[in-house]
Amino acid sequence: MREDLIEQLETWHEEDEFEEIVDAITEIPEEERDYELISHLGRALNNLERYEEAVEQFLLIEEEGQEDALWHYRIGLAYYYLKRYEDARRAFEHADRLEPDDEDTLEFLDLIKKKEEKAKAAAARAARSAAARNVNAADFWDDSHPAAEQYTMASPTDGLIASVEEELVFKLPPHYVHMMKQHNGGIPRKRLFVLGGTGSEEKESITISGILGIGREKKLSLCGSAGSRHIIEQGGYPEIGVVIATCPSDSEVVMLDYRESGNDGAPEVVHVDKADGYRITPLAPSFEAFVNGLQSEN
Repeated sequence: MREDLIEQLETWHEEDEFEEIVDAITEIPEEERDYELISHLGRALNNLERYEEAVEQFLLIEEEGQEDALWHYRIGLAYYYLKRYEDARRAFEHADRLEPDDEDTLEFLDLIKKKEEKAKAAAARAARSAAARNVNAADFWDDSHPAAEQYTMASPTDGLIASVEEELVFKLPPHYVHMMKQHNGGIPRKRLFVLGGTGSEEKESITISGILGIGREKKLSLCGSAGSRHIIEQGGYPEIGVVIATCPSDSEVVMLDYRESGNDGAPEVVHVDKADGYRITPLAPSFEAFVNGLQSEN
């Protein structure tokens, strides 16, 4: 009788009839379910994406499963899809010790490694962003500059931000939006950006005049009469994104470059020199990095 049941469970598994497996095993009183039956039940629950229930079942046979690579693999899989990556990694590492070089186990270990590296990078970016957000606006902006009034406006509302993004057809970087909510456009105290790689005929640095704010009120705002669209169209600049900073020379601008990220992605920051055949020079991988890289001219 038992052999017939195990054979039927395997058949249902091959036919993806996982609910049949769960129903058949749960009809058996809990005290009569052994290691093999609970293993089948946990596997079926995994296949039904009922991962919390699967973990509960696997933990019932944890002691017996310690030397079973398959037990570690199956509970690891449940942990993985529950996004409990540390637990999943330990389970898959144990499975790999018991049964080395299993392709599926190694694949999950590689996926977890990539997720953990991505999480660390995201945490580092968040820490840098938090530090940057805490910078005193008075330390960054030079409101006493004679030309500051040409750029600076009241803090943009969420509705204004949305309408500007719609008009520009590009989603603005979160860090830029946050800065503009604190101080909407203006002239930074530090306006020099040193380029990473230089050659004999290349610029060693660029200087900006001011950063365009979010709005239409001032000529030198993103959607102002002398804003991003006007600068691109009148100057013949490449349609790669949004002009966010002007330069002392009318033939140079700093732009958000969306070519790699797409219109809703995270743009890079580039310098475009019209006088040099519209030469595009990468400045920073993000607006945040660009702002943090600005230096004093003296």
